[in-house]
Amino acid sequence: MGGERDGSSVPDEVWEEFLRSSADGAGDAPKEPSARAREEAARLRAAPAPWRASASAPVRPRSRRGWYVAGFVTALALLFVAVDPGGVVGWSGHGDRAGAPLAPEAARPEETPPAEPGGRATLADPFRGSPAARWKSGTAGITVPVAEATGRMTKAEVARALTRTRDFLAASGLDPAVLRGARPERAIALMNPRQEDVRTFVSTALSTPGEDHDPLLLFSRFDPAQARLVGDEVRTRGRLSYREGRLGALEVTADVTYVYPVAPAGGGDEVVRVIARRETVVSWDDPAKAATKEGTFTLLSYKLHMTNGGCGESTGYFRPQFGGGAPDTGTATDGRTIDPYARTEPLGEDRSREGCGTATRS
Repeated sequence: MGGERDGSSVPDEVWEEFLRSSADGAGDAPKEPSARAREEAARLRAAPAPWRASASAPVRPRSRRGWYVAGFVTALALLFVAVDPGGVVGWSGHGDRAGAPLAPEAARPEETPPAEPGGRATLADPFRGSPAARWKSGTAGITVPVAEATGRMTKAEVARALTRTRDFLAASGLDPAVLRGARPERAIALMNPRQEDVRTFVSTALSTPGEDHDPLLLFSRFDPAQARLVGDEVRTRGRLSYREGRLGALEVTADVTYVYPVAPAGGGDEVVRVIARRETVVSWDDPAKAATKEGTFTLLSYKLHMTNGGCGESTGYFRPQFGGGAPDTGTATDGRTIDPYARTEPLGEDRSREGCGTATRS
C-alpha cells in the first residue's frame, strides 16, 4: 500500500501498525479526520512551507514528523501558560517578572527593597504600593536552612529544632486568634518552663503590660475594639540561621519582618499597615546539661522594631493610627527616618518608645 488511504491524512503505515496491534488486542484506532481537516492537510501538502523537509530526504516522513513535533511543542507551551499564566517571559532568561513573589531570603540582603508602583492600600488589595506585595504569606516567607548535624544534635534533631522554632514564630506572630488578642498558649508551650525570668516577664506582660513588660516584644496582638485585620494574609520576609551554642546546644536566630494590614474596628475602608520586625535568639539545650524541658527552647534575646504600632505608653497591643497621619516608627530614632522594609542591618539594642521617629513608607 502506498500514498494515503481514501484521501485521509492518516498515513498507511499508521493504519498497518494499528492493525498489527489490534490483532493482539492492544491499541486504539486513530481517529479519522473530518472532511475539513482532510482538505486543510491537502492544502498544506500542495503549498510550499518553511517547515517542510528538503527534497534530498524522503519528504513524507520528514514533513509529517515535523508536524507532530510542532504540535507537541505547542501543547507543552499551552500547558505551561495554563499552569503559570504570564510566566512565559521566564523562558527568555529575564529573571523575576514584575510583581512575581521574591525568591526566599537566604542571607542578609545588601540592598533595601525598591519602590513599588504607587497606590494606597485598599480592603481588596491591602498590600498595594508596598514591598510586601511581592512577599509570601505566613511561614512561606520565612526561610528555613538545610539542617546539618551540629553540636550534640544529629541532622534530624537539628531539622526538628528548626521546625519548632518556626512553629513558635507562627504561634506568636501569625495565629489569627492571638492577633485578635487571645493568649498565645501554643507559643508559650514551646518556651522553657524552667526559665524563671522569662516566665515572669510573659505572665506580667500579658496580664499588666507596661514599659518594662511589653508582650509585643514576643507576640503580635491587636485590640479588637480598636482595629480589625484585613483579609486572611500576613506577609512575611525573613530567615532562620543556626550555630552550635553553649554546652553543645543548638542556637537558632530568627530575623523576620511581618506586615499586618488593618482597618478601624468600627468600620470604614481606610487600610493601614503595621510592620513589625523581630530578631529572636533561642537555644535548644540538652536537658541533661541545662535546666530545661525536652521539646522547649531557652530564650536568649529578643528585639522589636515596629512601624504604625503606636507610640507612647504600652498597652500590650499594636495601636495603629488612622486618619492619614504620617507613619510612626514606634521606636526611638533620635529624629532619624527609617525604612521599615529595610533588612540590610541587624536590629539595634534600643527598645525605648520615647522619641518615636518617622517611617519613610508603610
